[in-house]
Amino acid sequence: MAGASLLTLLDDIATIMDDVALMTKVAAKKTAGVLGDDLALNAQQVAGVRADRELPVVWSVALGSLLNKAILVPAALLISYFIPQAITPLLMIGGLYLCYEGVEKLFHSLKDDEAEHAEHLHALVDTKTDMVAFEKDKIKGAIRTDFILSAEIIVIALGTVASMPLTTQILVLTLIALAMTVGVYGLVAGIVKLDDLGLYLNRLGGNSPLKKGLRALGRVLLNAAPYLMKTLSIVGTAAMFMVGGSILMHGLGELVPVVHHTLEHIAQLAATVPSMGSFLGVVTPTLLDTVGGIIAGAMVLVIVTLIRKLLGKSTEQQA
Repeated sequence: MAGASLLTLLDDIATIMDDVALMTKVAAKKTAGVLGDDLALNAQQVAGVRADRELPVVWSVALGSLLNKAILVPAALLISYFIPQAITPLLMIGGLYLCYEGVEKLFHSLKDDEAEHAEHLHALVDTKTDMVAFEKDKIKGAIRTDFILSAEIIVIALGTVASMPLTTQILVLTLIALAMTVGVYGLVAGIVKLDDLGLYLNRLGGNSPLKKGLRALGRVLLNAAPYLMKTLSIVGTAAMFMVGGSILMHGLGELVPVVHHTLEHIAQLAATVPSMGSFLGVVTPTLLDTVGGIIAGAMVLVIVTLIRKLLGKSTEQQA
């Protein structure tokens, strides 16, 4: 009897772990877009500090990220248990915020990119600048950004496993939280030190074919590092609209069925286009989500800008 009970227990554990592995894989795929945005934004946040302080700053932000997730995972589980109907609205709020942040990022990149770059350079070369305070501001900003994106990742993962047993939910969310933190900040550390690696390789002495090849690789890395950061920024912004728009369109489809039917009809029509139907059938839903995300983000940006102006005028009048 004892042996049979043990075998039953082991079988149950194996079943749970299979479910966990499967659902973790599904949740990881669904959060991949936000992960790309998280990676790009955090790499940009850390890139403004001195070279010898980059890794300590990444470590500090990674610890802050773990603390964020230690708060978010239990909160997400409590929501799932007590008010599961709140999951879709929370997802939609998070998606709307991502779209708003994407539009705001595009707006500021067109308006203030050069001024912001000049401000960073001035802070780094000015001897009067308190670099400790500068670093702390960078870390706080990165942790705030991480909290928002981590919340989105956790809520998306929660939506994937909402119908699963509580044990599976706990294990999946914990694995996603740990994997995302290690993955994002490991990559961030590698990205911000890429130029240092290129510089090290470029300075290698010797005339052997290996050393010459390593020096050539170093030059490639030095030249590629700025373009990589720019590419990550573009990919991250695109991910905001794709992920945020997808969440919004899915939520609207649940609340207003006509939206779901309309989008589905457009995708079906695109799939019937001669010679391009198979391609358009796959791409059209993503394009519709992206366009919807851009429109939603632009509307929120207009509203937020108007509120800020009204509050600013109110403050001036009181003064």
